[in-house]
Amino acid sequence: MAGFMASDRSPVAEGQRPGPLIITEDVDLLDDLLRLCAAAGAEPEVHHSVPERRGGWKSAPLVLVGDDAAVRCRSAGRRRGVLLVGRDQDDPAVWRHAVEIGADCVLRLPDGESWLVDRIADVAEGVGRPALTVGVIGGRGGAGASTLACALAVTAARQGLRTMLIDGDPLGGGLDVLLGGERAEGRRWPDFAASKGRVAGGALEESLPLLHDLRLLSWDRGDSVLVPPEAMRSVLAAARRRGGAVVVDLPRRIDEGVAEALAQLDVGLLVVPGELRAVAAAARVASLVGMVLPDLRVVVRGPCVAGLDDGWVADALRLPLLGELPWDPGLSAAQESGSPPGSGVRGPLARFCAAFWDRALAGTGNGSVTA
Repeated sequence: MAGFMASDRSPVAEGQRPGPLIITEDVDLLDDLLRLCAAAGAEPEVHHSVPERRGGWKSAPLVLVGDDAAVRCRSAGRRRGVLLVGRDQDDPAVWRHAVEIGADCVLRLPDGESWLVDRIADVAEGVGRPALTVGVIGGRGGAGASTLACALAVTAARQGLRTMLIDGDPLGGGLDVLLGGERAEGRRWPDFAASKGRVAGGALEESLPLLHDLRLLSWDRGDSVLVPPEAMRSVLAAARRRGGAVVVDLPRRIDEGVAEALAQLDVGLLVVPGELRAVAAAARVASLVGMVLPDLRVVVRGPCVAGLDDGWVADALRLPLLGELPWDPGLSAAQESGSPPGSGVRGPLARFCAAFWDRALAGTGNGSVTA
């Protein structure tokens, strides 16, 4: 890359997302910036000074101005998304130059490389509103958390949302089995266990099996693989950047990886059968989950035993009640026939999930969840 310079480099091809605009004559700095753009999957446009073509400065999603070119950019006009980039940590004039060009910040390499790659990758991926991310946890074993997680994802996909379902429990039966996709081609968790730093959201989505109009990240049939918190963080962050809905099926035990997943949820659903022993077990789960996830709500799986109702269960757990999930008499027959949970639009489970998404998505305009 060293020595490359193109002041008249052609604009991005039609249909391709525009990359950042780089303005510098410093060959070594340009070499670094091109390397970082390549790492982020972005194709930049490079100039010695402010582009002469109309709108070149204003239309770029991100502008990287080398500290050698700041003086030549003073008359370009104020806009957001301008970064002043260089290497000299001790140059006192850099802050004055940043003010003169209206830069959002001053960035020094190599210290700021990781942060800059993230910013460039956001441009390359066209990051918008993050996905509404929902975690489902069983209050006790066999509570039906995996069934609800699958049904929520199937329902979201049916409603036209970009949907990803993530199996966070390596000791579970596998969500791919519930969806009838254990032989579907695509990557599984062991392929991402060593992930660190940023994972490209588009690449993640395209690599996963596509089942029932949703993307699934599940486990293979091999030995159990530990997913470190760094990998969980990277994968979930990539999934959320794609927008739409992300549903995570989580185990009842809380290790570092699960805690990382909980930290990225918008809301958690604790599935509790309506019986005393289940409530007692769920109280212990809730106390652990609540230390990481502030928004945890109860889904009471009916039917409740005599003397209990959904309100009593929620009060006993001191958590807000999302609702009662009625027993679905057709669920077992549907699964035996190969239909995933929630696929029957008229069943109680599908109606519950549809109502959840209607209420939850109604509150995403201000970043809240109103389910």
